[in-house]
Amino acid sequence: MANEVAVVNEGTQYIVVGLGNEQYGIDIKYIDNIVRMQSITRVPKVQEYFKGVINLRGEVVPVMSLRIKMNLTDDEITNKSRIIILKLESNANIGILVDEVKKVVTISDGDIERTSHDRKSGSQTFISGVGKVEGGLISLLDLSMIIDDEE
Repeated sequence: MANEVAVVNEGTQYIVVGLGNEQYGIDIKYIDNIVRMQSITRVPKVQEYFKGVINLRGEVVPVMSLRIKMNLTDDEITNKSRIIILKLESNANIGILVDEVKKVVTISDGDIERTSHDRKSGSQTFISGVGKVEGGLISLLDLSMIIDDEE
């Protein structure tokens, strides 16, 4: 019986971040680094949600505000604020500004309700689904919609 293999659906790990009173999950496979707030150099004539750029170990990384991109109130920088450096397949790294990083959770596929995208309605949704965790709900961010800058 040594060649019996137990198949376990471990689910996907998400970093839970806070934006105001809401909690959002970011798939951990897209996260390159989480850095403390630092000086952001403004760049003229860019979309309002781009805060500017930072120097991260010699690499210039653009930083965008998730709050402004999602039409929430402007960022309030505190000692809990963090810049999450994302690594996406086709693009260079990009930083997103969040109010705080709370924890890492594992959500199995069975505990995720997927949202349907209605591209014809013209309304953008940045949520790919909702995960059920420890009696609460976490909105899972669709990073491709957030990073997409067709605006």
